[in-house]
Amino acid sequence: MPDSSAIPPEATADIRTLMADAGIDNHEDLIARILATGLGLGLDDTDRLDLKISSAALTEMRAAFRLFAPYRGVPKVTIFGSARTRADDALYRAAADVAAELAARGWMVVTGAGPGIMQAAAEGAGAENSLGVSIRLPFEEKPNAVIIDSDRNVAMKYFFTRKLMLIKESSGFICVPGGFGTLDEMFELLTLQQTGKAEPTPIVLLDEPGGTFWSGLRRFVEEHLVSSGVVSSDDLDRVLITDSVTAAADAVTDFWRNYDSLRWVGRRLVLRLRAEPTDAELRALDERFGHLLIEGGFERSEPLKPERLEEDRTELPRLVAVFDPHRVGSLFQLIRAINDLPSAPRAADPPGPE
Repeated sequence: MPDSSAIPPEATADIRTLMADAGIDNHEDLIARILATGLGLGLDDTDRLDLKISSAALTEMRAAFRLFAPYRGVPKVTIFGSARTRADDALYRAAADVAAELAARGWMVVTGAGPGIMQAAAEGAGAENSLGVSIRLPFEEKPNAVIIDSDRNVAMKYFFTRKLMLIKESSGFICVPGGFGTLDEMFELLTLQQTGKAEPTPIVLLDEPGGTFWSGLRRFVEEHLVSSGVVSSDDLDRVLITDSVTAAADAVTDFWRNYDSLRWVGRRLVLRLRAEPTDAELRALDERFGHLLIEGGFERSEPLKPERLEEDRTELPRLVAVFDPHRVGSLFQLIRAINDLPSAPRAADPPGPE
């Protein structure tokens, strides 16, 4: 059966002409694909509601990309929590304190820009260190006082685009006890990490002093999810559960003490580091994590060809190994071991540009 939605060749040529007339001379292939997809939706006789969703989502993402673009080189942490938490609650103070601590270390704080924990985090970080991605709801309050008077907020109609931006732009995450929305965001983070759909990042579940909210979650996971086999026994090992503001801030910043980034080149996993490991450290990594590799061991390497062509973190030392892609959930243990190597820098530098 012929594809009635195929873009006619003359329309493809018109797309290229339109782009040239608009002055687009960067990433032309991707822009052309976006425009062609829009034409395809029209050829598909797409329902009007579906078109409105597609149009609004793309518009919202553009607005969010523009909001974050000036701060691309600044490390960011997203703080999740309930809009209903009161200012006199110990959780409110914990969120404000951890935001202030991270801002003092050179990090920006991203929130959902609402009241409660979101306002606490923005207050702690200060307006100059805060970015907001708010949601338009008929029954909720407007963006909090810290965000609403600044130009550092973007409003979203859809939760899925909002969640994308709250997660995509950050190099660390802190979840403070909350309701369905907070738990949804927390489980989304864990799912992305468990499945390898997102690069490893530090995740902290921060409670009030002496609080049991997150320890209760751990107990539920162990007693029901692990026991029934729907998650692995070590799936929660990638998060820190704590009631200490300092420990929470340390977990976010220390994750980047030696580890910088990773990428896959074919079957090979490339780990970019801040300090080159010694021969003895390589042997120790092989002994401890060799079971995660399909073959061989960890090797020091010059930048691989795709990295050189794209100038992708080529200044950094790197380790290369044929890593088992089914074991991506164990990357957290490997990264922690890399950060604990004697050759690793003692102080945590912010992660590199996103």
